[in-house]
Amino acid sequence: MTARPARRSAGLLLFRRTGQGLEVLLGHMGGPLWAKKDAGAWTVPKGEYEPREPAWEAARREFREELGLPPPDGEAVPLGEVVQRNGKIVTAWAVEADLDPAAIDPGTFTMEWPPRSGRRQRFPELDRVAWFALDRARQVIVTAQAAFLDRLAEHSG
Repeated sequence: MTARPARRSAGLLLFRRTGQGLEVLLGHMGGPLWAKKDAGAWTVPKGEYEPREPAWEAARREFREELGLPPPDGEAVPLGEVVQRNGKIVTAWAVEADLDPAAIDPGTFTMEWPPRSGRRQRFPELDRVAWFALDRARQVIVTAQAAFLDRLAEHSG
């Protein structure tokens, strides 16, 4: 029996400098399972990719798919990889850029909802995005992804 390869995602973590310090742009996961959750429900805009696709290209493609906007140009700061509780390996880069959260036009996914109803409904991949100071971002981001915030702070410090 052969083991299934780990699922991989790649994403871009936008950051900006304000009078209060660094802020990062996170997306709140869409769909009914996350609707009433805050802590652990925010993520780097990212998505899955196949092993033959370069992670950097996947990160840029997924940014466009998740937010409906072109990925920003600028220096890409590699933030490395983390392994989430579900086993998914996430690779991220930070890019300094500003973006108006009201400008997003999120991609969608379809799932059966309510469960076992036979009805399929469409939901946004990310139901909203927002800028967070690093301390607040650590409180709401998917636990494993907090390492990206620490690495960004080290790089920008």
